[in-house]
Amino acid sequence: MRALVQRVSSAGVTVGDRRISHIARGLLILLGIGHNDTEAQARFLAEKIANLRIFEDGGGKTNLSVLDIRGEAIVVSQFTLYADTTKGRRPSFIDAASPAAAQPLVEKFIELLQGEGVPTQKGVFGEHMHVEIHNDGPVTVWVER
Repeated sequence: MRALVQRVSSAGVTVGDRRISHIARGLLILLGIGHNDTEAQARFLAEKIANLRIFEDGGGKTNLSVLDIRGEAIVVSQFTLYADTTKGRRPSFIDAASPAAAQPLVEKFIELLQGEGVPTQKGVFGEHMHVEIHNDGPVTVWVER
């Protein structure tokens, strides 16, 4: 399981002409699910990300988590995080879980992140989305388990 976590001043997801989700300060999490990923990994990532200290305190140090700042999160499923670019010019996605296997784990991750106390919105699994990200810093962190 892989997560690309971005500290944002705001973020949103639009499908077609409909805004699906929008947050102010918080995290935009692009989440990739691999073939052998489990609920235990989802639990680990949710706890890790909820407590990841990537927000600045009053002294300018990255000492605060999304929980500390009372921020929110948006989770967007992104199988392309499992792209293999070692051969040729077209990425292979053979290491990404099938939609039938990935969707329940994405939903479980969202449930677990909410259980950690992070108000969490989401994209629409399997849909073409426009993701608006106002990366703050920029701060982008790769979290994997």
